[in-house]
Amino acid sequence: MPVSDDVVRYEADGAIARVTMNRPEYGNAQNSAMTYALDDALYRAAADDDVAVVVLAGAGRHFSAGHDIGTPGRDIGTAFDRRAGLWWDHVGKPGAQSRYAREQEVYLGMCRRWRELPKPLIAQVHGACIAGGLMLAWVCDLIVAADDAFFADPVVRMGIPGVEYFAHPWVMGPRQAKEFLFLGERISAARAYELGMINRVVPAGRLADEVTEIATKISAMPRLGLALTKKAVNQAEDAMGLQVGMDSVFGLHHLAHAHNAEVGADSLAGHDARSMRDERRRDEQASK
Repeated sequence: MPVSDDVVRYEADGAIARVTMNRPEYGNAQNSAMTYALDDALYRAAADDDVAVVVLAGAGRHFSAGHDIGTPGRDIGTAFDRRAGLWWDHVGKPGAQSRYAREQEVYLGMCRRWRELPKPLIAQVHGACIAGGLMLAWVCDLIVAADDAFFADPVVRMGIPGVEYFAHPWVMGPRQAKEFLFLGERISAARAYELGMINRVVPAGRLADEVTEIATKISAMPRLGLALTKKAVNQAEDAMGLQVGMDSVFGLHHLAHAHNAEVGADSLAGHDARSMRDERRRDEQASK
């Protein structure tokens, strides 16, 4: 299936490429079409010798509300060319053969692939950065957030131990990761900065300009030096167990899906975007 450019915009301005998720009516919820369009855009930036730095942003009110678990454009049963691994296509397969193969490709595999982009990648985050949105921000080298941004991974409500790209203990520390997941509550950009999860918090009206200024300064550095520095830090993070930890938690993630499907209506414990929102609102009301 050909990938549409409509769900992702790509713009190059000198040494800076801007990749913008473009499903604003759904909070930039990620369907597979968006995932593959992001992959196309990041490869385009990697291949362009004039591009030194890449910015990842979201159109509309939010950076990303997470995985698409219920919009009219959800395409979980659609076949795409596999790029991140050699597992079989998920379409038409039963049980774990479908879900594990799909999530290994479009979630864990794609995020790992993008993390290795040999050019600095900056997340420009505003509004919501929830669940699957965290994965997209976390693969970036720097995260600059507007003061209106908020972050959450509420999937424990589904009985699932966090999103597929399980970087939580590394980006915020083990104890804070437990609180973040156990409560499933939103944290502000200011709190995310305190935890070391993001680099800077700036006024919403200044976000794009601030990111451009940072990207411009970085773009003046030697290309090989930037690529090797990025590789050095990533390798150090991997030596601290990031890759192995993610693999182990990916298995737990799918155990949770299988349990939900075994004892309930579906692998998401009967939840969709609306029910997750309603439960959050009930919790917020009860805490007042």
